Formats: sequence, structure tokens, C-alpha cells
Amino acid sequence: MKKYIAYAILSGLLLTAGWPSHGFPLLLFIGFVPLMLAEHQITQRAEFKKKGRKIFGLSFLAFFIWNAIVIWWLHYAQETDANGDLHNSWSAYLIPVVANSLFMSIVFQLYHFVKTKAGNLYGLVFLPAIWMSFDKLTLNWELTWPWFNLGNGFAKYYEWVQWYEYTGTFGGALWIWLVNITVFYYLTAYINKKEMRYLNKLGIYAGLLIAVPIGISYIIYANYEEKGKALDVLVLQPDLDPYNEKYMKDGLQIYDELKQLALKNIQPKTQFVVAPETAVPGSSALIFDNMYDDLIIQDIQQWTKTKKDLHFVTGASIMRIYPMQSLASETASVMRDGITWYDAYNSALQISGNDSIEVYHKSKLVPGVEIFPYRNILMPIIGEFMLNFGGTTKTLGIQPHRSVFKNKTNNATVAPVICYESIYGDYTTEYVREGANVIFTMTNDSWWGSTDGHRQLLLYGNLRAIENRRAIVRSANSGISAFVNQRGDIMKSLPYGEQGALNGTILMNSELTFYTKYGDVIARIALLVMGIILAYTLAQKLLYKQNKKKI
Repeated sequence: MKKYIAYAILSGLLLTAGWPSHGFPLLLFIGFVPLMLAEHQITQRAEFKKKGRKIFGLSFLAFFIWNAIVIWWLHYAQETDANGDLHNSWSAYLIPVVANSLFMSIVFQLYHFVKTKAGNLYGLVFLPAIWMSFDKLTLNWELTWPWFNLGNGFAKYYEWVQWYEYTGTFGGALWIWLVNITVFYYLTAYINKKEMRYLNKLGIYAGLLIAVPIGISYIIYANYEEKGKALDVLVLQPDLDPYNEKYMKDGLQIYDELKQLALKNIQPKTQFVVAPETAVPGSSALIFDNMYDDLIIQDIQQWTKTKKDLHFVTGASIMRIYPMQSLASETASVMRDGITWYDAYNSALQISGNDSIEVYHKSKLVPGVEIFPYRNILMPIIGEFMLNFGGTTKTLGIQPHRSVFKNKTNNATVAPVICYESIYGDYTTEYVREGANVIFTMTNDSWWGSTDGHRQLLLYGNLRAIENRRAIVRSANSGISAFVNQRGDIMKSLPYGEQGALNGTILMNSELTFYTKYGDVIARIALLVMGIILAYTLAQKLLYKQNKKKI
């Protein structure tokens, strides 16, 4: 059994060493192989009892190592103790590590079940199908945590996956699984028969499966020409400490510092100024129905009016007040008076002196921080238990459909993507299908300090440029703020931890890619295949039981 524990540890370390932002993705092509060998050999050995439990334990070990190392930075999130002091939140780290490792282990256990009951061939087809189905689930349910979706593994080596404009990140997931299964198949054949021809085939087939897609991608990369008219943008990076400044400092002072940073760096050709997530109004919130009367909004309209073609796009904290419960939404919470209800939104605004205010509400929310998952079901059961882990019992308001920012003075149609939303491929295509020809990402990545957190989110988000062939303008509270072109190249950037501003020019593309039009086709096919094979396996098991009873 020690050998198989070593296999599981090796799988966890290979997957970790292949992951961004420091890993080399070539290792992902063999990352699952040791675990698959352990499962296969344990299944074949008659002396092992309770094989399912052993395989579940080994898979949990492998996936725990992968999760625990890749998102080690999560524990730097701060929570307040009983004395009001900030300290590292180990619960914010351990809960997603354990939960995601558990879900991955259940997926692998289902593979073991199908492989055992329906046969090796069905099992090897089922494994990528069930894994991609799980990846798709993580993009859509309220416990959403797509950080480990396999296609994200190529985010730093984006030149390898320029064909994401056709497949999205699920093309990368399928690629990883095809190579892992090929290596597993021929390595198992060699172990069983000790014939070198199987190792030769392994090298040839796995080599071609890796080299051909990379080669095609580099051809696409070298020949792709950016499209569209030019747009000149100024990005702001205020570098506010999210714990001790952003929500404690006076909102007017925060805004005034942001304004001075903008006015100091605006150029005659600047058409947009972009500020990060919840930059306005700082330590308070705008009232949605009185927005035009707000002093900060009025001031922005005044200084943007000095230039006809100038727009200010920013993240904002917004509240909507309901005078009675009957008018409140499902996500609304009651104020301390017990009478008035309100919705809180993490929003984006487009403001100018020559146009109406455009508003978008963030709709992909961070579980435990911005949303209480399945609140109506879990709240009566666990009450305020989430608060003990630095979480929330409230849920921010959202909007059901994507919307874009249009304006009257130039050709820009902006996709206002807020922080966590930048990880979601199919979700982002909804903005583009609404007419977005450029993506503005507003984010605050400084909750975890100068760790892999902000670097991973930057790299994952840049994949949206390739999928949709849309340039990205990224404004981050403390960095990394950047200009990303339609091939996914970072053209300009401001390093983490610096206050500053960055002027840049991007092109506005209006053509739709295959992926933009059709989304996660591969994931939908995987769901269908997974369902058919699982239904077949269950039917076979049921027939076996019925026949056994007859005998």
C-alpha cells in the first residue's frame, strides 16, 4: 500500500508543479497518471479488500496536495477576532481546500465505479467526461470555485492555446485528459507485458498529441492580426490597503485622491479613465435611486464634461433601499430598524458629463464572501455559523443578464467585468454577444498581499482575450493593472503594490469567434457522454442483480 500512497503523492506534486503562476504545464499531461495506475493496480489485486475506500483515500490525498499548495495564499485573507484585531484566516483557506479535494475525489470514485462495473474502455471515456462535467458545474452552481478548471493550467503559456478561440478552456481540459489516458494506457501495457514497443508507442502518440496542438497554436499566434479601431484609455491603480484604508478612510478623501491621480495623467487623446473594483465611493455606498444627486457622481460629471469624449468607468458599492419588505428582492436584508430593507451591490458605473449613467451589478459572486450559498436552504439549518469562519450570512444583489456600457461619442462598447467574473469563459461571451468590443476588468486582488492570488487571477482572466479576441483593460486596486491585446499578450502593466496610472491604446474588435458564438460545446458534449455511460453502468448493475436473484 505504501507504493500506492507514493503514487498519490506524486500525482499531487505533478499537478501542483504544472500549475500557474510558477508551474510548467507540460507536467499536467502526466499529472493524473500515477493516481490512475494506483487505481488500476488496486482494482486488479484480489488481496485488497474495500478497494473503493482505498482508492477514495488515495485520490483525496493527491487532490488535497494539489489544492493545498496551489491556493496556499488564501490564508492571508484577514478576519477580525473578538478584540477587533486582524489575523490570518485559516478557515478561509482550509474550507475550499478540503471541499474541493472532496468533490474531486467523488468524481474519481465515480470513474472507479464505472470502470469496475462497465469495463476499462467505458471507464477511460467516462473519466474526462465526468471531470469536465464537474468543471462545468463549478462554473454554474452557487458553491462556484473554478480555480482548478483544467484549462486554466495553460494561462501562463497562453501561446500554446490560441485555439481557445474555438474551444474555450474545456479544449485545454480535454487535451490534458487525452494525453494522460494515452500515457496511462501504454504504460500499463508495458508494465503487464514488458515489451518495448508499448513505450515506443507511448512516446510517439503522446508526443504527437502534445506537439501538434502547440504547433497549430503557434501558427495561429504568429498569423493573428488585431482588428478594430483604436481606443485610448487611462488605468488608475490607487493601491489602497483593503483592510485598514479602503473601508476605514473617509470616502470623499479616497475619491479625491483617485480624482487627482486621474487628472494628473489624463492626456488629450484619452477617451476612458478606468478605476478598480469598489473604488467609488470608498468607505460608504451610493444610493441607487438617488445616484444623480450624489456629490461624488456630480463631481465626476463636472470634470469629465471638460472633454467631450471622456468617460469614467469604475467599480462602485451601491445600495438600493426598500421602504417595506413586500417591495424587497430575494437577496435583500433588513436594516437595524427592522422595517427598512436593502440590497447591496458590487457594481460598475460608466459616468460622463455628456451621457446618462450606465450601471452593471456583479453577478458571479465569491462564495462565503459575497454570497451565502443556497441561503434559503442552509440558513435555517446552520444559522450564523458562516460568521465564525469569516464568511457572510448575506448575499449581494445581482442582475440576471449581462449588460454592456454604450456611449454616444465613440465606438466603444464596454464589457464591465468585475474581479471574480473574469475567470468565467462562457459567462464572458454573454457580454460580447451583447456587442462588447473591449473588456474592462475592475478588480481588487490585494486581500492576500503580494502572493500568487493576484497573479493567478490576472493570468486566468487574460484567457478571455483569446477566447473572444477582445483586448482587456485591467484596473486593479493594488495591481497588477495591465493592457492585454487580442492574442493575450500583456502589452503594458503596473507592478503590484505601486500607486500609479497607465496610459495605453487598445483595438476594438467587433467580430465574433466560434467560442463566443457557441460557448462551452465540449462541456455540453461531456455532460451528454457522462450521462449516457453512467446510465448504462447503472442499468448493467441492475440487470446483474436481477439475474443473480433469478439464479
